[in-house]
Amino acid sequence: MEWTFIDTWIVAVGALSAAACALLGNYLVLRRMSMMGDAISHAVLPGLAVAFLVTGSRDSLPMLLGAILIGVVTTLLIQSIDRLSGLDRGASMGVVFTTLFAIGLILIRQAADHVDLDPSCVLYGAIELTPLDTMLLFGHDIPRAAVTSGMMLLVNAIFVIAFFKELRITAFDPNLATTMGINANLMHYGFMTLVAATTVAAFESVGSILVIAMLIVPGAAAHLMTDRLGNMLALSIVFAILSAVLGHVGAITIPQWFGFQDTSTAGMMALTTGLLFLLVFLFSPRYGVIGRALGQLHLGLSIVGDDILGFLYRYQELSALETAPVSINELQNALKAKSTVRLMAWRLLRQGLVQSSKEMLSLTNKGEQKAKGLIRSHRLWETYLCNVMGYCDEDVHRHAHHFEHVTDSRLQEKLREVTGSPDFDPHQRSIP
Repeated sequence: MEWTFIDTWIVAVGALSAAACALLGNYLVLRRMSMMGDAISHAVLPGLAVAFLVTGSRDSLPMLLGAILIGVVTTLLIQSIDRLSGLDRGASMGVVFTTLFAIGLILIRQAADHVDLDPSCVLYGAIELTPLDTMLLFGHDIPRAAVTSGMMLLVNAIFVIAFFKELRITAFDPNLATTMGINANLMHYGFMTLVAATTVAAFESVGSILVIAMLIVPGAAAHLMTDRLGNMLALSIVFAILSAVLGHVGAITIPQWFGFQDTSTAGMMALTTGLLFLLVFLFSPRYGVIGRALGQLHLGLSIVGDDILGFLYRYQELSALETAPVSINELQNALKAKSTVRLMAWRLLRQGLVQSSKEMLSLTNKGEQKAKGLIRSHRLWETYLCNVMGYCDEDVHRHAHHFEHVTDSRLQEKLREVTGSPDFDPHQRSIP
């Protein structure tokens, strides 16, 4: 792979565009308005085409003004149809953005006959050519797209930092924002204006079709990683930059494996963003599919381990012996878990909580202390449910068994106080 300064600028332009989109995309994800970003990214085409037809040039200012105007109009139309027709928001978005997108395509075809405009560039982007269009900045030739995207990222960052509290409140509860004196409508239209402007700034790099990936996917991936807004914003930018770097590297290397020279960098960046989302979707510790499955497996095994300790304690309690060994087969039959009992017995042995002799298990002093805590939690919960809540049916044991695994010493003390420091549970068994 041969890397030149052109590749560096392509990655820089892609990273700036993706980061600018991702920063605002977080709030679209949180407000469940991801399709609004898609609608605006497609609906601004008529604004661009009108700007081309009126001015006869591709200057940034007319393009930006046309896009902002049509972006606000799109938002107003969607909300008006949603409110007046009774259709759901998704249907309203579909009606508006497909109609405006079709109008934009027709106008672009007309504009292409009068101005230097390539419709495919508007749709798919031309990030590979951005290093060739430069401007003098601080004595250096800088790609114009990098300056535009960098300025857009700066404006978005200032907006998010300056109105962080207002954006957070309006994202989760616009009605609460209104009661707190925050103009939710003003914040909404200001935000949508920036979305439209950011979309136009990204057109030259990734095009209108692929900008939605940069606008939504990094924020969606970050949302699967954390519930804190500040962390989500930072992570989305990291994902956006990674997608730009890895996307371009993939665009110039992967096709060669199959006998091709290269492929679309913008398309590969969008694909990389999707692949990063897939990895997060699968392996995120809290919300990932595999992460949650592993967490549930770990929890299930921990519960089996606790049940083994509880069973050994109860058996020892009933036998009135200092150590009362129980066979693994008996534990498997009692707990109705064959392989997991043997696995957790081995783990408890390594932790020093049980001791083994000829397939017979008994509690160690350390294991007895932990088992006492479990039994104490169980019997305090039974006492609370029966004596305080008046719930004394046959299911009280099952509910107490669920609660005992998530009860710490502070909650135990609170249960003891609420139940009047009892010595025995409702079944007249001693509370350790």
